[in-house]
Amino acid sequence: MKTNSLFRRPLSLFLLGLSLVFVNTQAATPAKPAQENINAAGFSPERLHRLDSVIESEVAKGQLAGGIMVIARDGKPVHVKSYGQQDIENKRPMQVDAIFRIASMSKALTSVAVMMLYEEGHFLLKDPVAKFIPAFANPLVAIAPPPGSPTGTAFTTEKAKRPISIRDLLRHTAGLSYGQGPAAAAYKEAGFTDWYLIDRKETIAQVVDRIAALPLQGQPGEQFHYGYATDVLGRLVEVVSGMPLDQFIAKRITGPLGMVDTGFFLPPEKASRLANVYGYENGALQLKESAATSDFVNGPKLCLSGGAGLLSTAADYTRFLQMMLNGGTLDGQRLLAPKTVELMRSNHTGDKYRSSSESVDGFGLGFWVTVDPGVAGEVGTAGAFGWGSAYFPQYLVDPKERLIMLFMTQHRPAGGSNLNQRVKVLTYQALIK
Repeated sequence: MKTNSLFRRPLSLFLLGLSLVFVNTQAATPAKPAQENINAAGFSPERLHRLDSVIESEVAKGQLAGGIMVIARDGKPVHVKSYGQQDIENKRPMQVDAIFRIASMSKALTSVAVMMLYEEGHFLLKDPVAKFIPAFANPLVAIAPPPGSPTGTAFTTEKAKRPISIRDLLRHTAGLSYGQGPAAAAYKEAGFTDWYLIDRKETIAQVVDRIAALPLQGQPGEQFHYGYATDVLGRLVEVVSGMPLDQFIAKRITGPLGMVDTGFFLPPEKASRLANVYGYENGALQLKESAATSDFVNGPKLCLSGGAGLLSTAADYTRFLQMMLNGGTLDGQRLLAPKTVELMRSNHTGDKYRSSSESVDGFGLGFWVTVDPGVAGEVGTAGAFGWGSAYFPQYLVDPKERLIMLFMTQHRPAGGSNLNQRVKVLTYQALIK
C-alpha cells in the first residue's frame, strides 16, 4: 500500500504537517482539514463533527482533561485534533507532540519484536518458552478450593499438562494473570498484583524469574488470562537477540520507523512534553501524576516492561499502526512479511476471548481481533484489530477499510466512562463510502 507523504516524512516534518491540519479547541482560529479532502477519503465532515462534539462535551463537563484524535485512511490524515489540556494546573492546552504513557499499547511493539525473531528462524511459536527461559520448566498450576470450603482454605497445585508455548504468551493463554485467579494470594505475597512494573528496582530478567516461580492461574492453552505474558515475551526478545529490550526496539522498530519519541522512560529534556495523568473521582478530575512525580522521569529506570512500559506520541504510534496496516512495511522499511501480519491479526483463541467491554470476539498475537461484528455486538469490520491501555487510549486498525483510528489520552481512573469505546463507533459512523 502506498502511503501519503505526510506519513513518509521525518517525524519533525510529520508533526509540522499535523499542525497544519490540527484543530485545538483552545486555539483562537484553528486550521481545519479541507472539506474536500475529508470527502475524498470517504468521510462526512458533518458526521465527524459528532465525534468532536462528544469529546468536547466530556472536556467541558470536567470529565476528561484532554486528548488527541487521529483518523487516517489510505495513509492520509483525515481527522487530527487535540482537545482540552495536558496540564490543567498550568493551563497548557493539549499539544500535538505531547508524550503519553501507553501502558498495554506497548504489547503490540513487543509482539512485533517477537515475530521479527520468529521470521529469522530462531523458534517456532509452538516451542516451549522454557527452551529460552529455563525458569519456566515444569510449571505448577493452581487449583481453587472446591465450593463450600472454609474461608481461607489454600489453593492446591497440579503439574501443567503441557509446557507454556511462545504462542501461549502472545495470545495470553499461558496462565499468567495480573494477580487474579486461584493463586491470587501467592501473587500478592510476591508483589505481583498489577501491570505497573516501572517503579521496580530490579531488571526484567529478575522479575520474570520471580513470576516463573509462581503457580499458573490455569492450564496452558485452556483459558485466556490477561497479564504478565508480554513481559515474559520482552525477556524472550532479550535472550534470543542478545540485546536489552529497549535497544532491540530502538534499533529494529522505532529507529527504522522514525518513532523518535517512543521508548522506555523519558530523558529530562523531554519531561515538559509528558502529559499529566488525571483521574475522575468523587465527581471531579484529580491530578494523579505529572512529570515531576513520574517514575518514567524520576524512577529507577531498571525494569523494561514489554507489557506496559513504553511512552509514545500520537504521531509515532500512528506510524507504527500504518506499518501494520501496510502489511509490515512503511517508507521502504520492512519489519514483517505480510503473511506474518496476517497471522498476528487472526483469531488464536477460538471462543476463549469474548470481551463485553471492548465489544470484540477474538484475540490475535498481541491485540484483540474482530471475527464477526454480529457476535462482537458493535459496529466494526471482520479482520479489524486493536487494543487500548489502562490510561484510556484506544487504537483500531481496519485492513478492509484501509483505516486507522487512534485516541490518545491520560485518564485513570476513568470514573465509569466508556468514551474510549464510543470513539470507535463515532469514527465508523462518519465513514460513508
